[in-house]
Amino acid sequence: MSRSSSGKGRKPFVAVVYNEPTVMTKDGRKYISELGFIQEGESLVRVKGDVLIDTSEIGVLEEREDVARALSSLGFKTRSFNVDSDIKRLVKFLQDEQPDLIFNLCESFGSDSDHEMHIAGIFELLEIPYTGAASLALGTALNKVRTKEILAYYGLPIPQFQLCKTPTRIALEDYLDFPLIVKPSREDASVGVETASVVTTLTELRRRVRYVIEQFDQPALVEEYIDGRELNVAIIGNQKPIVLPISEIDMSTLPKQYHRIVSYNAKWMKGTAEYQHTNGVCPAAVPSALENRLKDMALRAYTAIGCRDYARIDFRLSKENKPYLLEVNPNPDICDDAGFARSAKAYGLSFEDMIGKIVEFALERSP
Repeated sequence: MSRSSSGKGRKPFVAVVYNEPTVMTKDGRKYISELGFIQEGESLVRVKGDVLIDTSEIGVLEEREDVARALSSLGFKTRSFNVDSDIKRLVKFLQDEQPDLIFNLCESFGSDSDHEMHIAGIFELLEIPYTGAASLALGTALNKVRTKEILAYYGLPIPQFQLCKTPTRIALEDYLDFPLIVKPSREDASVGVETASVVTTLTELRRRVRYVIEQFDQPALVEEYIDGRELNVAIIGNQKPIVLPISEIDMSTLPKQYHRIVSYNAKWMKGTAEYQHTNGVCPAAVPSALENRLKDMALRAYTAIGCRDYARIDFRLSKENKPYLLEVNPNPDICDDAGFARSAKAYGLSFEDMIGKIVEFALERSP
């Protein structure tokens, strides 16, 4: 596909591409944006009285609105496009509109996050520059075990772990000891993570592994539970990446019945105790030597996984102040009120500045 250059005096045309979640109603499958919703109890929203969904599904719509607004304010010609889980429709849109750049907000195709990398692969095959990580990095980061193996190869400290592929005859490796945390091995956004994910006995471990395998149809990742502070490091850029101020998820007021983890409820479910008592603080109060070490480790992880433009690296800090690298998150949530934007603001970048820089980095790859 050939595209005209942005040319002098003309801002590039940026297509904001996303895949809107749908829910099944008594009248058939509907977009979330078509339906009114209200808070229902602690963890759900009710849609037109007959469907229950959770607030994490709305996040991509908020992100799309924030990004499109920022691009427009910066003077870019912008159009938002919903993939609608239809590859032919996406390809036709790109061929007809010929955007100079895609701002890639696709996190799944249908309900399968494994296809996030395949959407990026289509952009690559069509030779259209797009923001964020390349397809290989997206696929790698979604595979938690592969990511851990790569990080360990580069000498980065990670919690000890094992993979459980079947729900029967579960035996704990000698190098692991309780407490442990059990997660789906190929999900992001804290899907499948709740306070019951932290286990302290073999019975609890077997129950949770069985739950993960049966509910998510994938192996369960069992790893050492690091009881301590949760820190994340946001990075923006490519040739000379900028490490933004370190952010902390403060869980000091979390009620005692909850383990101090960033669970699905804590991340997405407004109204829950976990959400209300896990608050972002930036910059985090850490000694300068530790800050430098964390930033260096984050940069090494950013490079090792193949991130580009922007990413967030999550850490746990043990009670002895030893850092453990938990996850690498390419294309993290960049809503105006998300943690990444909070770190950018602490650095001195407005939300519009941040979006503009991401666009600039991606356009540098334009043929």
